[in-house]
Amino acid sequence: MADTAVLVAQVPTVEGKVRPGQAALAAHLDALDLPRGGFSRAARQDAAQRLEAMGLPGARDEYWRYTDPAPFNAARPEPLEFAADDATLFTAIDRLHLVFVDGRFDAAASDPLAAEGVEIESLAAADAGEEHWASGLYGRLEAAGQVPVKRPFAALNTLAAADGLLIRVTGQVARPVHITYRRSALDADVHLHHVVKLEEGAELTLLESGVLGARSNVVIEAELARGARLHHLSAKRAKDPKLGLGHMFAHVGAGALFKSFTLSVNGAMMRNEAVIDIAGDDAVAHIAAAVLGDGNIGRFHHDDTVFVIHGAERCESRQVFKKVLKNGAEGIFQGKILVKPGAQKTDGYQISQGLLLDEGSQFLAKPELEIYADDVKCSHGSTTGALDETALFYLRSRGVPRERAIVLLVLSFLADALDEIEDTRLREDILGRLEDWLTERAGNPGKA
Repeated sequence: MADTAVLVAQVPTVEGKVRPGQAALAAHLDALDLPRGGFSRAARQDAAQRLEAMGLPGARDEYWRYTDPAPFNAARPEPLEFAADDATLFTAIDRLHLVFVDGRFDAAASDPLAAEGVEIESLAAADAGEEHWASGLYGRLEAAGQVPVKRPFAALNTLAAADGLLIRVTGQVARPVHITYRRSALDADVHLHHVVKLEEGAELTLLESGVLGARSNVVIEAELARGARLHHLSAKRAKDPKLGLGHMFAHVGAGALFKSFTLSVNGAMMRNEAVIDIAGDDAVAHIAAAVLGDGNIGRFHHDDTVFVIHGAERCESRQVFKKVLKNGAEGIFQGKILVKPGAQKTDGYQISQGLLLDEGSQFLAKPELEIYADDVKCSHGSTTGALDETALFYLRSRGVPRERAIVLLVLSFLADALDEIEDTRLREDILGRLEDWLTERAGNPGKA
């Protein structure tokens, strides 16, 4: 595989000058120790070539107009001091617990990689060989997701990720697979790449929690065969002002169900991208998020960019994004539904809402529909506003203290997103922790 020096030497130029995106890419690659790959070598080479053509994004790129990519383009992240994190999330349920520290799988801290109905390996261990079931999947959905919108950081991840999980599900897995992220280095710059393959009729619940590093870039590629069911829940509550990129690429087969929910509390700059390809008839894909940001503890900027493709008949999609912002926090939502020719009986729904708890915060939304079939039901909506003063007055008139009334109204606002979590235990766990965080912030405005 081409090494860093070769990639830098071949950076394209315009009129003898290096384009800004390529210059940033050259510096970024020079700071990385790129893996050579075993079974993934061809995919990494392809990603390198695509990256050379794209470069890293600039502020004028259409899908980066609301989020400055400069902190992600930088060769190295700023060191990040340690702060307390919610390490007890999901611990009350029986689960298969897998741990990554600074982007490397920690076998000693993890449960054995064995459970009925599922095969799990670390990418680092499997990539030492030349053959693997994931060789035809690693990087494939990411590459397909580059059209029509370029996603350079996802390609960078395919090239640079040294570790991750390779999960092949052959049956209905009774226990959720829980990935916990930890860090030990102040300047950890983490690239993780997970590949999840669900065979026909298989079912898995995949959980993520923790803090990956000072900066992180995570890709999940999920392929669902006919009738498969994947429930994904990513919940990160941290006091760290972290930089994070998340990418979800899913291919949903006939009759399959894909559900993904993300909880984000605090952070400095976070961007989550999703490309969901609904490729089989009668498939269902839901993606949702609940975001709480308080600029009082430092800058908060959260960007969700979602692209849902309907390519088959009688399929359903839901996008439900709720963001609660205060003290100058910023929330972004860019969501698109594309209905291809022949994707009749499509049912596509998209809602994005921002609840602003002060005048200094802002929520920016760019909803899009692109439809090439004539028998469909598609809708999108976006609203931004403050708390309902009438509802607040009603609660206070019934003896509810103001701080408690605000907590109840915020939880009510987030309810539609939380309802996308099918597992009652997980939903109640998330709801309880959200209530605790909101109550703490209401009573202690200066706390994180």
